[in-house]
Amino acid sequence: MTVSGIGVHSGKPATMTLRPADADHGIVFERYADGRRISAFKAVSDNVGPTALCTVLGEHPGEWIATIEHVMAALYAFGVDNLLITVDNAEVPIMDGSSRMFVDALDQTGIVTLPEKRSYLKVMKPVRVENGAGWAEFLPYEGTRFEVEIDFDTAVIGRQKWSGDMTAATFRKELSGARTFGFMRDVEPMWARGFALGSSLENSVVISDDDRVINAGGLRYEQEFVRHKTLDAVGDLAMMGMPFAGCFRSYRGGHALNAQAVRALFDTAGACVIVSPRGALPFRLRQDDVVAAGPVS
Repeated sequence: MTVSGIGVHSGKPATMTLRPADADHGIVFERYADGRRISAFKAVSDNVGPTALCTVLGEHPGEWIATIEHVMAALYAFGVDNLLITVDNAEVPIMDGSSRMFVDALDQTGIVTLPEKRSYLKVMKPVRVENGAGWAEFLPYEGTRFEVEIDFDTAVIGRQKWSGDMTAATFRKELSGARTFGFMRDVEPMWARGFALGSSLENSVVISDDDRVINAGGLRYEQEFVRHKTLDAVGDLAMMGMPFAGCFRSYRGGHALNAQAVRALFDTAGACVIVSPRGALPFRLRQDDVVAAGPVS
């Protein structure tokens, strides 16, 4: 499965190819240039780099792979956990700013169920992180649930909340088409910092200085803004490296706070266990899960 587009921040063309992998391979991203592999990273939290405006694998611009959250959200929601993903630039193509095209591609390609039983992470006790007015937390829950709330000082967004148990059907219907969004007033400052160079009305919901959505077709959903924030959270939490059973809640969150919450869950003794075919195991990261395959000549 291959998709092509531009990077929303770099503005450069990128082609991404997803290839099936064996059980226990996990999701691995590889970056190529001129036919040479630059870097490779397993999609797990210890390989997450900068989280200012997107989720990045790696720490160095010459090696990292950025804006992985939308494809990771689709893969997590549809239970895909063994893939080799190659990208020929520093950023995954943004497509239409949502996960919809990745879901369509998965539908067209098909998903193979492997005979090996999956392990999953079970939240055992509450864990909470805060950053200013924002916070995120994990709570025990029988199932996988997201409760995401945003609060913007602008009438077109305001305070919005999305809550629901996460299934492939729910993701497809309620979240997959929700697009990234931004404000016209922020465009020039972001360009000056090297962000949003590929952003356009084709891949972003844009809010004007007089507080209205300027996209010709308007919004795709009621409260599309919080739905996209939830989509981002699904992609960011996919960096746990396995499905989780629990409830994730956040208020005024984002990529950085999502990553901080995952790290706190992992670092808090007794906060989670791995439920495997062998039963419940104390959580600890395996070495092969957290070590990136570094630059390759």
